[in-house]
Amino acid sequence: MAKELYSLGTIVYLKEGTQKIMVIGRGVVYQDEESNTEVFVDYMGCAYPEGIDPNQTIFFNTENIDQVLFEGFKDEDETRFLTVFEEWESGLDIPKKKID
Repeated sequence: MAKELYSLGTIVYLKEGTQKIMVIGRGVVYQDEESNTEVFVDYMGCAYPEGIDPNQTIFFNTENIDQVLFEGFKDEDETRFLTVFEEWESGLDIPKKKID
């Protein structure tokens, strides 16, 4: 069974958050400034309704989501993406960043 991820365009509140966040990327690999290592997270988001600001990108995982306000579009391409994502994630040797 494919991993359950929210689709692009989904709008959420993060735990203890007051700003709506829109999912704009999934399975994001980046250089963590704290540990100076490459890590990955489930999601990349931006403030809603402001939109993308490269200096304000928000990285988070499924467990950081408190409430889903709107789910983004899903179709057969989304189903295929989730299957490919699960395969990609199972082969990773990059640690998943724990976000508190």
